[in-house]
Amino acid sequence: MGHEGQEIFLKDLLVFLFAAGVIVPAFRALRLPAVAGFLIAGVALGPHGLGTLEHLWQPLQYFTVSEPEAAEPFAELGVLFLLFLLGLEMSFEKLWDMKKVVFGAGGLQTILSAGAIGVTLWMFGISAQAAAVIGLALALSSTAIVMQVLTSDNRAATPTGRTALGVLLFQDVLVAPILIFVSFLSPENSVNIAQTVLRALFEGLIAITVIVITGRFILQRVFRMAAKAGGRDFLMALTLFTVIGAGVITGVAGLSVALGAFLAGLLLGETEFRHQTEVDLDPFKGLLLGIFFMTVGMGIDLMAIGDIALIVLGGLAGLIILKALVAWVACRLFAGPAPVATESALLLAPAGEFAFVVMTAAAAAGVLAPELTTPVTAIAGLSMLLIPLTSRMGQKLAGRMKAPEPTPLQNEDFSDREGHVIIAGFGRVGRTIARILSDNQADIVVLERGLNSVKTGRDEGWQVSYGDAARKEILEAAGASGASLFVVTVDDAVSAEHMVRAIRALRPNVPVFARARDAEHGKSLREAGATFVIPDAIEAGLQLAGRVLQEFGYATETVRDKIGAERDQEYRKAAGEDA
Repeated sequence: MGHEGQEIFLKDLLVFLFAAGVIVPAFRALRLPAVAGFLIAGVALGPHGLGTLEHLWQPLQYFTVSEPEAAEPFAELGVLFLLFLLGLEMSFEKLWDMKKVVFGAGGLQTILSAGAIGVTLWMFGISAQAAAVIGLALALSSTAIVMQVLTSDNRAATPTGRTALGVLLFQDVLVAPILIFVSFLSPENSVNIAQTVLRALFEGLIAITVIVITGRFILQRVFRMAAKAGGRDFLMALTLFTVIGAGVITGVAGLSVALGAFLAGLLLGETEFRHQTEVDLDPFKGLLLGIFFMTVGMGIDLMAIGDIALIVLGGLAGLIILKALVAWVACRLFAGPAPVATESALLLAPAGEFAFVVMTAAAAAGVLAPELTTPVTAIAGLSMLLIPLTSRMGQKLAGRMKAPEPTPLQNEDFSDREGHVIIAGFGRVGRTIARILSDNQADIVVLERGLNSVKTGRDEGWQVSYGDAARKEILEAAGASGASLFVVTVDDAVSAEHMVRAIRALRPNVPVFARARDAEHGKSLREAGATFVIPDAIEAGLQLAGRVLQEFGYATETVRDKIGAERDQEYRKAAGEDA
């Protein structure tokens, strides 16, 4: 029997790898997101898809997953890795800055959505208890799918990404109280609800305290010890132990295991091992999340849905519309402008994976009958399939919303901002720098002299102000006194030099990075006070030389080493360190 079970496991593993290596890339070639590809593959290759036809043609068993439940532990790891990596990119300071989004938008969206869904179901004749449980279950959104869609689109660090993450974090914390509430509704329950809630809050607080204290005072020392002992193998083992261990701690306390992984990521992100950990875990995260998305798809029984198609489709449309409206109001009030609220609302409108957890607990407690759990879980599963589509809709709608014409009088006041980066110039180079810094969670304020560039930047969600960075009052309004560094990207030599001198007059010791047209321009900028200068001509020559060497047949590593050495030499010359 053990041998037979092993064969089934290996066969299911091959089916998953086939989906990840062949089917999903084929969907990507058709411009379908990877998340949607895995979900569709799960529906097609699961026991409710091609699996229902095995009795007609036996070889189909080799193309379907026979035991989806065996993949659930790996799927859980995918969610843990996703939240852990998101935590790595955050910090406690930035998380504290998001408190308005977490508690304001998150709290309002969850409470209003649950209330609206529950009242609607009660008006249709469903009991108050059942309606309340279903409302709470469907009010939650999918942390795994939403954040993966945002990450794959490089939108996790944008205002929309931060808004969605804030709401999802609040929902993750709310899972434990919802499950306690469900157990209280059980006809066989005799536990005092006040004692249960207080105990859960106490255990949750202890769990979070243990993770934070361990991370603050022990984590960095242990990672350094592992690095000295043998490098990446030991670090990988320790990383896995940290992620899973933190998840176990919060899980035992009744909180979401994903919350524990997120906290572990926050703590490790404050150490020097952050970037190495991101590189090591990213491939595993993608594959394990693929398993998660496939298991979600495998849980959707299209045949059963067909019997109640009108109910499911009506409920699905009502859920998306209702939650989108509520989320838009919540995000608009607490998170940002209409385009951000629109994108966030359509990402959060579908249900999430915790809906299945809540519904299973409610069914086991006798709160919900099977005739209710079947359509509700079908609605939740189908709505999760639609997240990539609702995300695209949100982007298109947000793109059509016109921002007011920017003028100097409409500039936002950033004078009290701290720790941000000021970029002077929002052309091709400035945009590239802003995008890369934003992807790495930097706070950016842009100064631009072209009205069209200001308008375009604001429409895209950037903090762009109209003005000349060579003027003291413009720099002060952009928060020059608290900026961590400055980047000057304008291509006009005279303007760039004036900007550098103005910045240096305000902040004698702050780092100033500048773009130069050539070596002579670079010398002028250094004399004006620039800390580091990048001449365009040098980089263009190096890139072309590298391509020529590759064309001659040099290996990639050899080209990289040669160009790296030449780059160091050229920059030493440009800095006047080498004759």
